[in-house]
Amino acid sequence: MIRGVRGAITVDCNTEEAIISATEELLKHVIEGNNILPEQVASVFISTTEDLNAAFPAKALRKFAGWTYVPVMCMRELAVPNSLQMCVRVMMHVDTAVPQEEIVHVYLEGAKVLRPDLGNTLAK
Repeated sequence: MIRGVRGAITVDCNTEEAIISATEELLKHVIEGNNILPEQVASVFISTTEDLNAAFPAKALRKFAGWTYVPVMCMRELAVPNSLQMCVRVMMHVDTAVPQEEIVHVYLEGAKVLRPDLGNTLAK
């Protein structure tokens, strides 16, 4: 069964270092929180709000051993008025037998406001 694993984190500033560092932290929590192996992953979508354009956040995934061949795509989040800014979001498509309600979705920093309804959300 392919399941979507979501996550988001806010970034302090629009620099390559800040974007890659925050994305790496988010991905680490998503991967570890769900015990994900690269061979289980069909694809990863990473979006940023329009105010983050100093780097491709997908570069962060390449820092993880074994993730070289996992397909990753970066895109821009919709610019909805009054929406959370300076935010990186991740959607990982994972082959897993874990039930939907046991998937650990990860929301860190200012992004915790996006899905406060998820009881299994990791929070920093």
